[in-house]
Amino acid sequence: MKKVEARIKTPFGEIVVEGESAQEVLGLLESFPKDFMEKVADFVSNRLIPSGVQLKGVVEFTTEGPVIIARENLTHYEAIGLTLYASEEKKNTAAQIQKLLESSGIKCMVPARLNEMTKRGQVFKPDPNKPEFKLTVQGERWVEDDVLARLRGKMG
Repeated sequence: MKKVEARIKTPFGEIVVEGESAQEVLGLLESFPKDFMEKVADFVSNRLIPSGVQLKGVVEFTTEGPVIIARENLTHYEAIGLTLYASEEKKNTAAQIQKLLESSGIKCMVPARLNEMTKRGQVFKPDPNKPEFKLTVQGERWVEDDVLARLRGKMG
């Protein structure tokens, strides 16, 4: 018995709808509420975002990773901090951060900034043999108390 499958790529991942026939798949898709995608996107971002901190309007989660959508002027340090903060396990590689910042429209020498942020105690390398950087507790507090507080102050 063959199955018919529709794969729908979304900013937060992929939705797969399966049925016995094309008509069944269409019927299933038609049964979705009009605001289904928005509700699922909100649900996913609320689950992925650290509790108590809302990145809505600041960061958008894409299949590539978190992209900054805030239109405020951010320093390169703040942009890197936000990207790491919104990344899975609050860590990422310099190359990936660079790609995400470029998607956000921010051009920055990420490796140099990460080096300076390491000296400031905001990021560290959990494994010296891997190219990943992670926010320190101090770095997380800085993003929450300074960067996000300033952005929310301007938004709200």
